[in-house]
Amino acid sequence: MELQKINGHSREDGFDGLDVLAEHEEFLPHKIGVKKENRFTDFEGKTSFGMSIFNLSNAIMGSGILGLAFAMSNTGIILFLILLVCIAILSAYSIHLLLKSAGVVGIRAYEQLGNRAFGAPGKIVAACIITVHNIGAMSSYLFIVKSELPLVILAFLGRQHNTGEWFLNGNYLIMIVSALIILPLALMKHLGYLGYTSGFSLSCMVFFVISVIYKKFIIPCPLEYLNITAINETDCEPQLFTTNSQTAYTIPILAFAFVCHPEVLPIYTELRDATKKRMQTVANISIMAMFVMYLITALFGYLTFYGNVESELLHTYSKVDNLDVLVLCVRVAVLVAVTLTVPVVLFPIRRALLQILFPEKPFNWFVHIAIAFCLIFVVNLLVIFVPSIRDIFGIIGATSAPCLIFILPGIFYVRIIPEDQEAFRSRPKIQAACFAALGFIFMIMSTSFIMIDWVTGESRSGGGH
Repeated sequence: MELQKINGHSREDGFDGLDVLAEHEEFLPHKIGVKKENRFTDFEGKTSFGMSIFNLSNAIMGSGILGLAFAMSNTGIILFLILLVCIAILSAYSIHLLLKSAGVVGIRAYEQLGNRAFGAPGKIVAACIITVHNIGAMSSYLFIVKSELPLVILAFLGRQHNTGEWFLNGNYLIMIVSALIILPLALMKHLGYLGYTSGFSLSCMVFFVISVIYKKFIIPCPLEYLNITAINETDCEPQLFTTNSQTAYTIPILAFAFVCHPEVLPIYTELRDATKKRMQTVANISIMAMFVMYLITALFGYLTFYGNVESELLHTYSKVDNLDVLVLCVRVAVLVAVTLTVPVVLFPIRRALLQILFPEKPFNWFVHIAIAFCLIFVVNLLVIFVPSIRDIFGIIGATSAPCLIFILPGIFYVRIIPEDQEAFRSRPKIQAACFAALGFIFMIMSTSFIMIDWVTGESRSGGGH
């Protein structure tokens, strides 16, 4: 019975015998009566199934949702749907590879998987990729706060123009929001406690999606409110398949919209009664929920503005009516959502830095608080002093997102799964290797497109995660 049920996990939970024994060799003492040194993963998860879904869904949901309608306008409805389905399936498969690798060796940290696969260099590379990518994501969220919050305050004051008061300065506003909201949430010890704010954040994005649907039936076409001199009949006809110079950015936009992999293993660690099957279900439900929200937002946003939709959907609504009450409420909802997402994104960065700087140290409140403060400080400096960080985020996303989704999970799986379980030329390992190769192709293509844009001087459209 003890072999069949270890720490509450039965065989029916989805573990096979080797995975259970291997994992609990890492978490339980090897000898009775000998105290094992505590590690940051050595505690029983207490986060419920529902809260874990909220946290992972909130990690998936990002500012990229505002650019999906623009992506659909550059691909057509059918091609966009095909690409969205493919990216969602590949993301779920990528999480499967991570969970399988973590289960075999009993490790639930991305950086430690790198260490197990390639030693210290693998651990450092994984930690650096996570840090760079998530700092970019945090910065993109605070850029939304910097640009949108002054407009919301102006609307509440009933004014059309910014007259230069300090409370309408975006730089001051992001510092205030960081100090009063983001920092206190980032100081929590465990990621699971953010499930409540994640649930509220997701409810704000649901309101955004509902508003996009409603506006489709309110805003007429042709768009008489927009300053468009020539309107063709085709402007109000949806395209099923289309390509143009901006189509190449659709795959990066969609890929960035599903990046959640640095958060998967920390959420897995804190999941109550954690098993691979249970965590994979959390991931599948979260991806499916975000797939539905992304598709609805893109479809109804596109069917509202057709070829006139901008890369940032909220800006397009503002051109119709800048003082529209519903649009104002949507702006507030999006601001709340991205603000509450920043602490969730910060947790994996802090864990990555702890793995590099203090791998064997027990939990320390001073280090915990200092890292959170320094990260938020650095991100604030980026948002304040870099006038246009859009292309920088593009190149970071084109390199770090494929690594996190495709390359690292694939090569970790090939290196970590023992050959006595799966031969090197077995079908699962060949699939994982092809998956990693696809990531390299995607990274080269995305980087090339951005470089071509820089060389030609064309404005780059789209958004990151």
